[in-house]
Amino acid sequence: MSVEVVFWSVVLARFALPLLIPLFPLPAIVGCLLLDGVDQTIFQTFGFDPPNYQSYDKAMDVFYLSIAYLASLRNWTNHSAVQVSRFLFFYRQVGVVAFELTGVRALLLLFPNTFEYYFIAYEGIRSRRNPLRYALKFWVLVAAGIWIFVKLPQEYWIHIAQLDLTDTIRDVPWFLPLVVVLLLVLAAVVWFVVRPRLRPADWPLRFRADPLPAEIDEAHERAAYQAAHRKVFDLAAVEKIFLIGLISVIYGQVLPGVEASDLEVFLGIAVFVAINSAIGVWSARRGYAWESAVLSFAVVFATNVVLVVVADLLLSRRGDDLQLTDTLFFVFLLSILTMLYDRYHPVSEYRAAAAKRDAAASGQTGVDH
Repeated sequence: MSVEVVFWSVVLARFALPLLIPLFPLPAIVGCLLLDGVDQTIFQTFGFDPPNYQSYDKAMDVFYLSIAYLASLRNWTNHSAVQVSRFLFFYRQVGVVAFELTGVRALLLLFPNTFEYYFIAYEGIRSRRNPLRYALKFWVLVAAGIWIFVKLPQEYWIHIAQLDLTDTIRDVPWFLPLVVVLLLVLAAVVWFVVRPRLRPADWPLRFRADPLPAEIDEAHERAAYQAAHRKVFDLAAVEKIFLIGLISVIYGQVLPGVEASDLEVFLGIAVFVAINSAIGVWSARRGYAWESAVLSFAVVFATNVVLVVVADLLLSRRGDDLQLTDTLFFVFLLSILTMLYDRYHPVSEYRAAAAKRDAAASGQTGVDH
């Protein structure tokens, strides 16, 4: 098997597997995490050392974490958990962009990837228990525990000490037995100390995402919600600009054919996101919606390809094949994230508004009694 086939097979897997996260959140993100951990070993096994691996790895990470964040908008019923998720996700994105611009590894320690394990923790809880049982304080404590006791040591190990797990296991004879003992101790603590103190589970083990609220689980209902609540430039549009803009800057550092500056990449993406938002609001107000995610993506992708062609004609630009490939990649990235955001954000907004209404009704009921 050629090195090129191995490399592109791994890259394709790292793009395809995250697309399962919205439907199977826990197993899919664990699969992404495992693939992230072994891809370099796979490359080395076939005698290939990708140039700028650190940047490539971060770029792959931010893609599947972006899908995970969008999945949290789709699936999570606890709005407080979503708020913590939003902070952790964008905090990490800012740190990765800062690292790409400066090359200072310490930034990855200061901006740890707490979001990933927080997402896993939420989905692990949801697999047996109702997340609505837990208030904001609980989710903040979960995030803080992961940040301090898991991610800071891990980020130091990877990015400051620059140690590799496979190499350490090979070169340090006592390291693997120590890891096994620590895992066994942790498992014993969970089984004998934590488990007996847990409340009874609310339902049998479930890995598939829960159904969407019946009031907004169909495409025409989401379109109607957007038509009633969205504007061309609102907070949702700003969030989408930063979501897609930051990840585009990161990929702009990795792709070889990108000649634009980081600011130009971000502003260019911002313009396209704004145009997409305008088209989305216009189509929602006219009731255009597609139930199929594949069809929705095809429509958004085709629209963005037309926009790029028109922009090139107006600016009289002519790029080489490498620039064309990078342009199509950015169109793909913009289109898939835009499509998923526009499908999932209304669900999160609806749940948040419903929770506020329920809280107000409960308060009113309490006054009456």
